[in-house]
Amino acid sequence: DNPTVGWVVAATLVLAAALGIGRFAYTPLLPDMVALYHWQFAQAGDVASANFLGYMVGAMLAARVAQHPQLRLWVAASLMASALTTVAGAWASTFPVWLLVRFLSGVASAFCLVLVTTQLIYVLANERAERLGNVHFAGVGLGIVLCMVIVYQPATVPLHWQHLGGCAALLMLVAWLLLSGDPIESGWSASAPASAAPDAAAADHGTNGIALWRVVLGYGMFGYGYVVAATFLVAMAEVVQAELVQAEQVSQQTAFIALDTKSVWLVVGLALIPSVYVWQWWANKHGIYHALRIAYVVECVGLVLAGLSQSYLWLMVAAVLLGGTFAAITALGISAARYAAPERIAYAVSAMTTAFAFGQLLGPAVSGRLADYFGDFFWASISAGMLLLLAAALLRPNLARR
Repeated sequence: DNPTVGWVVAATLVLAAALGIGRFAYTPLLPDMVALYHWQFAQAGDVASANFLGYMVGAMLAARVAQHPQLRLWVAASLMASALTTVAGAWASTFPVWLLVRFLSGVASAFCLVLVTTQLIYVLANERAERLGNVHFAGVGLGIVLCMVIVYQPATVPLHWQHLGGCAALLMLVAWLLLSGDPIESGWSASAPASAAPDAAAADHGTNGIALWRVVLGYGMFGYGYVVAATFLVAMAEVVQAELVQAEQVSQQTAFIALDTKSVWLVVGLALIPSVYVWQWWANKHGIYHALRIAYVVECVGLVLAGLSQSYLWLMVAAVLLGGTFAAITALGISAARYAAPERIAYAVSAMTTAFAFGQLLGPAVSGRLADYFGDFFWASISAGMLLLLAAALLRPNLARR
């Protein structure tokens, strides 16, 4: 009977299905898909970029749909579309079809994220429970873990996509049942909650428009940086395994017993689940901008480790650092933008979403080609890590005073 609990749980399940499964199932399945369809890494990156292009288009359209009088129907259609575009992977077999499927999946995931998250903000504001505004991002980690449970089962790539689509549909159904008794209202305008006063750095950033664009630009760099690992981390593990086998440091059989390469993505999901709470606690204690700067640097370290790793141990460390930051940065980044432009929240969130989508659209396509050219992911990871460091530098509070 508590709308707050119902909406938080429902939004968590929606992100688990739409992002944890719908978007990120591609990562652990990518090496098998490359082998099955005889793709180059550039093609694999292009398929990932098609998904992010769909996300960017969907995010822009969803902002308009949020004002539609029949919003409940749009939410229901978005949930169903996300599940359907996931299960469609069971029948996609050619490169052009995969581009289309992943594009539509990106559109659907953006609609789910934008519509459900904005409604959650509305509900939490009415219930004076804004402190729970970022909790549902943990659903991404939950979805990744559920995805890995399915991917670990012996099956073909098409059968994996079929099972993943079924799991996503089940999560969406439960989420919809939780929302069935609560109103879904359109045409509302959210404002920054008075209880969440920005820290000193945030106040500095809110004094001019240039400060907002530093936040937006850094967030776009984050979109590029994180998605390199989010797309190719399991493929990086495959490269490390192949190098170890070739160097005769481990036998092929021992390599698989020691670590199934997909395990690195499971570690990402497990690290992600508590990370949102940990970083929010740090932000509450030290300030959002300080937490965001530190998170950018930590993720940079994870990316560089992933590119440099020549052992499973360091890959696992990289997976923990990556999983422990990227969902939290997403949540903190939106909060930082709201504080940077407290009178233009809708504009700030729209600019952040567009910059993020553009960055993650470029990331897989560019890094896939770098991997094909150099034969590994070293330069792809280094370049992405440098962008994250630059994003952290853009958030220096003293710059806002100049």
